[in-house]
Amino acid sequence: MSLARGRAYRLVLLGSLYLAQGLPYGFFTQALPVLMREAGLSLKAISATSLLFLPWALKFLWAPLVDRTGTRRQWILPLQLTAAAGAGLLALADIGDSFALIFAALLLFNLLAAMQDVATDGLAVRLLGEKERGLGNGLQVGAYRLGMVLGGGWLLWVFAQSGWQAMFLAMAGILLLTCLPVLFLRGESAESHAPPAAARQLALGWARRLRQPGLLPFILLICAYKFGDSMVSSLVGPFLKDYGLSKEEIALLKGTLGSAAGLAGAALGGWAAWRLGRRAALLGCGLLQTLSLLPYLAAALGWGGKELIWAGCLGEHLFGGMATVALFTLMMDASDPDHAGTDYTLLACAVVIGTGLASFAGAVVADALGYAPMMAAGILLSGAGCLLLVWRLDRGAGPERLGSVWRRRA
Repeated sequence: MSLARGRAYRLVLLGSLYLAQGLPYGFFTQALPVLMREAGLSLKAISATSLLFLPWALKFLWAPLVDRTGTRRQWILPLQLTAAAGAGLLALADIGDSFALIFAALLLFNLLAAMQDVATDGLAVRLLGEKERGLGNGLQVGAYRLGMVLGGGWLLWVFAQSGWQAMFLAMAGILLLTCLPVLFLRGESAESHAPPAAARQLALGWARRLRQPGLLPFILLICAYKFGDSMVSSLVGPFLKDYGLSKEEIALLKGTLGSAAGLAGAALGGWAAWRLGRRAALLGCGLLQTLSLLPYLAAALGWGGKELIWAGCLGEHLFGGMATVALFTLMMDASDPDHAGTDYTLLACAVVIGTGLASFAGAVVADALGYAPMMAAGILLSGAGCLLLVWRLDRGAGPERLGSVWRRRA
């Protein structure tokens, strides 16, 4: 099957690959903090889960190698199968309460997913034209968030009902299912990849791409856009546990409801980027994302009951999904198609590093001052980051290729 044929197949392919990436990410960002908090660990200790971001933060190091050698299928399929096999092996292990073993396993899962992500992002940039990128990124974020919800909500529910073994068997089964569309990936020609360069040239390929005019300021701006929101969202799981919700309630709230709201947000964000244009989508979705955190703050201040938690969860997933799609669409616009995997990976790594720092900063503030001050600071930084990004891009900041799409509407 040619890569240019079958829009339905392309959507299923990209959707399944991004879902597979979101599965381990959702587990260590949503389910694992709840389990650690239940075990009595401090918020600072829980913030150590940010170290599991490391493969995502460093994937730019191997991005040129993945981008310029082999085919996408040759990279993706073995990585997917290895991850599924790893989850199956964990189901056979006697884990108990050994968080060290779980950390090591999740670090490996994230390494495999981060390598797969480089190949998948390069594939997506090549498959999607400028007009399709908003909708395509809606699919990307929607599938990724569904993977996060399955990993952080549904797997937490499976653990609460049946334990570690059943949970990892369920993870292995989902990862195997995501391999199926890759089996039919055909049509990648040798011309789509440059001949393998010397090892040193490949290793430093990311450094050359980083020197593109306007790229470094753009990196700082997209990090600012997500920083405040990430401060709050990274500690929602422990906050819900401390608020008195059970694992089953958290799984239902972040699972069923979070899944529906996140998918709706991804679809709306894709529509906004496609129909309203990049600027309006980033500004509107970013400000809605900021406002969606207010119910959490109100609950932390004791101004209401569980209904605020439900409103906060729905808003966080809905508007957070919209803002993420708008941002990822702009990042795809900023990527050179001839270096798609490397360029997009550099930008994605910047977001991962920024969210990791935000998570640690939020934990430090929450441990020292409590949840409410941390949430208030996160809300202020979220709104300021959104306005700063739009203001600077209005004045020509960022890579030159953004100029042709920034203010354009469908």
